[in-house]
Amino acid sequence: MPVDADPDDLGGAGVADTEDALPINELFHSLQGEGRLAGVPSVFVRTSGCNLRCWFCDSYRTSWEPAHAWLDLTEVVAEIERHDADHVVLTGGEPLVHDESVPLLERLDAAGYHTTVETNGTIHRDAPIDLASVSPKLSSSTPSADLVADGTPRSDGKSVDSAAAERHEAERLDLNALARLVEDYDTQLKFVVTGPDDLPEIDRLVERVRDAASATVADADVLLMPEGTTREALDATRETVAELALDRGYRYTPRLHVDLWNDAPGT
Repeated sequence: MPVDADPDDLGGAGVADTEDALPINELFHSLQGEGRLAGVPSVFVRTSGCNLRCWFCDSYRTSWEPAHAWLDLTEVVAEIERHDADHVVLTGGEPLVHDESVPLLERLDAAGYHTTVETNGTIHRDAPIDLASVSPKLSSSTPSADLVADGTPRSDGKSVDSAAAERHEAERLDLNALARLVEDYDTQLKFVVTGPDDLPEIDRLVERVRDAASATVADADVLLMPEGTTREALDATRETVAELALDRGYRYTPRLHVDLWNDAPGT
C-alpha cells in the first residue's frame, strides 16, 4: 500500500491532528532484502522524514523530498495484520525521529511480531526492538562540495543542496547513540560500501563502537552491503564488496530486493 501524498496536500494537519499517528510513505508486504534476515517475508512500514541527506538515498521521497500520508497507529497495525507475515520492518527515512515509533513498536511486540528497525544510528529510543539494523553513515555518504559545485545529480537525478551537505556531515555520526543501540538491542552494523576506500573508515568506526560499548561487537555483526539501487549498479560493485568482506572477516549482505525487482517501489 504505497501512501505517496504530498505533505502540502495533507489538509494542514497539525500536532493535535497527528497524535498517535505516523507519516507513512509506504506500507507493503515483501521479502527482507538486506542483512541477517534477507529472504524473510516481512511487512515494511516506511515512515517519511530523515535527519540526514545521503546522496545515494534509495528512498528520497522520505528524506530529500518527503511525501506521506498521516495514518494513526490503529490503522497501521490493521494494515500490517492484513498480511501473512510474522516479521515487521520499521524503516524510513529515519523512523526513530518520530516519537510515535515507540508506541507502534510496543503494539507490535504485544501482538507477537518480530520487529526490525532500520536506523542510521544517530537516535536511540527505549522500545521493544528485536533487531536493530544500524547503518552508520560514512564520509562517502555526504553530498560533497564537488557535487554541489559541478551540479552532479543525486541518484534520483536531483541537484545537491550545499546546506543539506553541511548538516549531514555534522550529524551523520553519534557515537553515544551507536553504543547505546549496541548495548540495548540485538544489533547488526550494516555499512553501505561505495568502494575499497571505505574500508579503513569502517574498521576505525567499528573499533570506536567496540571501545564505547559494553556489549560485544563481533565481526559477524558487521555487514558490508554494496551501494546501488539498480541491478546494473550492483553488478558493478557486488563482487568488490564481497571480496572486501572476505578479506576482513565481515559478513556480506546482498540487496535481494534490487536483484529481484530492480528499483521498483513497494519492494
